[in-house]
Amino acid sequence: MLTGIVIDALDVARMERFWQDATRGRTGGLRLRFVPTAKPKAGKNRLHLDLAGGPDWEIEVARLLTLGATRIDIGQGDVPWDVLADPDGNEFCVLRPGHPGVLADSGLVAICLDVTEEDRYTQPSFWESQADWHAVESHDWGVRLRQSPTSTVSLVMGPPAAPKAARNRLRLEVTHRDRQPGEFLDAGGNEFHVTN
Repeated sequence: MLTGIVIDALDVARMERFWQDATRGRTGGLRLRFVPTAKPKAGKNRLHLDLAGGPDWEIEVARLLTLGATRIDIGQGDVPWDVLADPDGNEFCVLRPGHPGVLADSGLVAICLDVTEEDRYTQPSFWESQADWHAVESHDWGVRLRQSPTSTVSLVMGPPAAPKAARNRLRLEVTHRDRQPGEFLDAGGNEFHVTN
């Protein structure tokens, strides 16, 4: 079962504070676990988080900037969300009101995993089996999984995938009682953690 996200952090305490405040503690029951690293971020992440901006999304973006986020441009163009980076430079999005698939006004609402065109069908099947979440939407842009139809957080998978040059800074974490704990690779070569 999908139980959390593991995030490499240059300053674990600072990142814990930032994400606790950024999500307002609303993570849909998923744990955000921060592990120390000495390596700064390089390149676009393959996994990023989406937060709900709520009806006052402009105020929410300003609040996040006050917490230590920065605006970034990753080539997103004119989109109905704002792209920011956390204090370590990890991209995340703030979704505006009316964004499809958002079931909450604040907090974490999506975990987005880039997949290649070749993996756009194998990755959802792989993650359905690992996460014990189920597809609730399938479109040209990708697939959305949820633990249940009313879960406030979804796992969204779709292209384009950023080239993988190094170990992912953000990784999914699943709990399996019958599997050996450790770090493994998913069908697209992305690291993920297993705990029990």
